[in-house]
Parts: sequence; C-alpha cells; structure tokens
Amino acid sequence: MKFTNIKTAMAIWFLTLVGSGTSIAQTKQEFSLNEAIQFAIQNNLNIKNAGLDALSSEARIQEVRGVALPQVSVAGSLSDNLIIQRVFLPAQFANPNAPADAPPIAVQFGVNYSSNLTGTLNQLLFDASYRLGLKAAETYRQLAQKNIKASKITVAEQVAKAYYGVLVNEQQIKLLDLNIARVDTLYQNTVGLNKQGFAEKIDVSRLEVQVNNLKAERQNVKNLVDLSYYLLKFQMGLGINDNITLTEQIQDIDLDAMERDNMKEVAEFDYNQRIEFATLQSQIQLADLDLQSISKLYYPRLTAFINYGYNTGRNNFGDLFVSPWFNSSIVGINLSVPVFDGFQKKYQAQQKRFTLQKTQNSAQLLKNTIDLQIRQSSITLGNSLQTLRTQKRNVDLAQEVARVAKIKYQEGVGSNIEVLDAENSYRQAQTNYFASLYNFLQTKVDADKASGKLYAGN
Repeated sequence: MKFTNIKTAMAIWFLTLVGSGTSIAQTKQEFSLNEAIQFAIQNNLNIKNAGLDALSSEARIQEVRGVALPQVSVAGSLSDNLIIQRVFLPAQFANPNAPADAPPIAVQFGVNYSSNLTGTLNQLLFDASYRLGLKAAETYRQLAQKNIKASKITVAEQVAKAYYGVLVNEQQIKLLDLNIARVDTLYQNTVGLNKQGFAEKIDVSRLEVQVNNLKAERQNVKNLVDLSYYLLKFQMGLGINDNITLTEQIQDIDLDAMERDNMKEVAEFDYNQRIEFATLQSQIQLADLDLQSISKLYYPRLTAFINYGYNTGRNNFGDLFVSPWFNSSIVGINLSVPVFDGFQKKYQAQQKRFTLQKTQNSAQLLKNTIDLQIRQSSITLGNSLQTLRTQKRNVDLAQEVARVAKIKYQEGVGSNIEVLDAENSYRQAQTNYFASLYNFLQTKVDADKASGKLYAGN
C-alpha cells in the first residue's frame, strides 16, 4: 500500500463527508483521543437525533399507559330541523269514530330547533393485550437506548481513525523536516566543494533536485495534515475553522500493549458486547411480543362507561337558550367477545411467527459473522503489526545506509549518485513505514470495534 493512495483515500473520504459543521467558539482547544471522542459524542448530530428517538420512545410508553386511564369526552350539537319528518298514525288516533278504511294522518313529531350537551367517561376494565403492550413499550425503550450507543460507537470509530490520521501525518512532516535539513546541509557542502573544484556541477544539481523534491513532498504532506484536521473536526462536530491541538503523539502509542489488549479482548469476548447483537436480541423480543399480541385478540374486552347530559328543543331559535334544559344519564358496561373473524387472526399469527423465525435466523447469522470478523481482525492486526515492525527495521537500515554513503562521499571514496540512491531508499522506507503505521492504527480501531471494546460508555 503506497502512502500516496492514503492521501487520495482521505481526500475522497473528506470531500464526501464534509457538508456542514457545528461551529464552536473560535478558541484553541486541546484534545486527547478520549477527550476528542467524548466531545464528538456530546456534539454529534446523529447522536442527538438518536437521543430524540429515545425521548419519542418514552412518549410512546406514556401513550400506551394512557389507554388504562379514564377517557373523558364532551360533545354538543345544535340542529335546525329545516323540514320535520312526519309520522303516519291511524285515523282513529285523532277520531275514534273514523271508519276502518280511513286514510292515516301525517303528524310532525319534533321542533324546529334542538340542542344537547353530553359528557362521557369510559374506563378500561379488562384487555389482555394491554399488559403486553406495556412490555413491548419497555422493550422499545431499551432498543432506543441501544440505538444511541450504536451511534456513539460509529462516531468513536470515525473520530479515532481521523485522530490517528492526524498523528501519522504530523509525524511524517517532522521526519521530512529532518530529511530536508540533512540533505540541504549536504547540498551546501557540495556547493562549497564545487567552488573549490573538488565536486562536479552535476553533483550540485542532483542534490538540488533532491532538496526541491523533499520540499515539494513536505508541502503535499502539509496540505494532507490540514485536510486531516478538517476531517477530524468534522467528525467531532466542530467547525472547519475552529482551532484544536492534539495532546497525544505517535511516540506515546505502545504497539506491543495494543497487541496484548487485542489478544485479551478476543479471549474474553461476549456476543452481548457487540451492540448489533444486543440490538437484535431486543428485536427478537419485540417480534415475540408481536406474535403473542395476536393470541390476546381472542380474549374478551370489558369497558365501563357513564354519561351525563342535557338537551332541549324549541320552535323559536331565541327560546332555545332561555328555555329549561332537561338532564339525562346512563351508566353501563360493554363486553366484546370475538367469535369468528374468517381465520384472519390465524393467518396474522402465521406471518408474525415467520417474522420471529427470520429474526432468530438473523441473530444466528450475526453470531457467525461476528466470529468471522473477530478472527479476521485479529489476524489482520497481527499481520499489520508484523509489517509495521519490518518497515521500521527497513527505515533503520536505510538510515544507516544513507549515513554511511554520506560519509564515504565526504571522504572522497563514494559517489554522489550513491548518496542520492541511499537518500531515495531512505525516503521510500519512511513512506512505507508511515503507510504501515496508518494501516495498523486503522486496523486496531476495526479490531476494537469487532470485539465490542471500541466504546465502553452507555
């Protein structure tokens, strides 16, 4: 893996993510890795949205509980009977002496205006699905909390990778400064030797090209450092123009301790440490409760009610509000017993059962996937560390070769080309080392995530 590829990857990653950032005070702030993660967790908008979902789940629980509380309503009406319907009565109703075949008479029963006002109270007495609904609401609350933690883990992963990217790039620019200083010193000495006739002009030109290339590379890495900071601030929820300083250094990272911690994490792994698995367990509970809710629909439902109201009616609209109002009241219970629904609940239960089985299968598949991820991350981390150590050894060897080549050239027993080749090899070894270091740190973050130890907070 070439370091230039890392530059391109980070640039693409940043450009696809950057859109807007939460601007914090324009004061310089210092962050360790853990402080940066905690700051991001407090300010990341995705986590805030997950928190709003959790608040919504709390409101849902109260909504379900409200079903068992008294339900009170008030209703009123005002009617203008434009045409009062007539009722047909036998003729004998008005005239007992009327013949039997006399036509019926049409009589209006009603007034032109009528009004009523009624208050009703309903109280749930028994519903088998109610307590099940409370259990489902509680499970939904747990699921919302797990979704918050899943968002925090994602943010911790993004911040950690961006933080390590900054550290690697800053370390590289420090070594480039040392390389430039060393080669520039050799260049100045060669210029002096050329003036005295002890070195050829072409030797000066070669070293000048080397210095220029190193300076150009330093500028590229400097731009990459800026880009790395932009990416880190974006992941933390800071504004692009906010000033931050990182308190950790690459030298502070104990690679051997990282390897030991990873081996310990793999040995002590529990599936519930993976938030995806814990979330899926909650989904299984919800699917099971959903299935149980179908069977509860076969139980009767009992409610009590009472209402109290007034009504009145007059032929003159003006009298409607001054005339006496007559009260009425009724109390009773409603019992609803399901008898036959055309097998609807039977087939609904089948669908819910299939959903539950699919969720259980997904849990088993996730366990297998987690096992594979842990093994892969452990092997990949070991390979990355081995490669990193090899590249570090190559840097030390290339540095020694460059040092000897420089001494030989200054003593007149080596060539300028040999010095340049040694410097190029040294620089290439450094580039490979930083690529390996960056890859190792990214792999370590992935390994921590696979073992469920990336973020231990709630």
